[in-house]
Amino acid sequence: MKNSLELETLPTKKSYESVVLGGTFDRLHGGHHLLLKTSAALATKRLVVGVCDGPMLNCYGPSITDENLDAIVVSKETLPGGLSVNEKRAEKGLPQLKLEVVDLLSEESTGEKLSSTLLRKLEAEKAKQQP
Repeated sequence: MKNSLELETLPTKKSYESVVLGGTFDRLHGGHHLLLKTSAALATKRLVVGVCDGPMLNCYGPSITDENLDAIVVSKETLPGGLSVNEKRAEKGLPQLKLEVVDLLSEESTGEKLSSTLLRKLEAEKAKQQP
């Protein structure tokens, strides 16, 4: 599995005082690494990371209540969630967050989108093949 990140993939010209991201990080992989690294590169003062390792009971967290946030980092897959965050913020009279979209990574052996679900599946298949 490819986990190397090229610095050229990280934004260098944009920055925001306060950046937010969130997700289910039950198995950290290269895609998570890219999201976190990009977010850290964008944030000049504060990085808010919502983490869960099971079902997401509150899919918005502070992203819809914190008036001091400037940007949200999402993947292409979670872009609809970022748009939903801005809808909720608008309903509450909060400023819109700038959406920063990170490309998805592919798992090297299958070419599928790298995800915790895929990694669990590959692990289970590997376990079945072992005597």
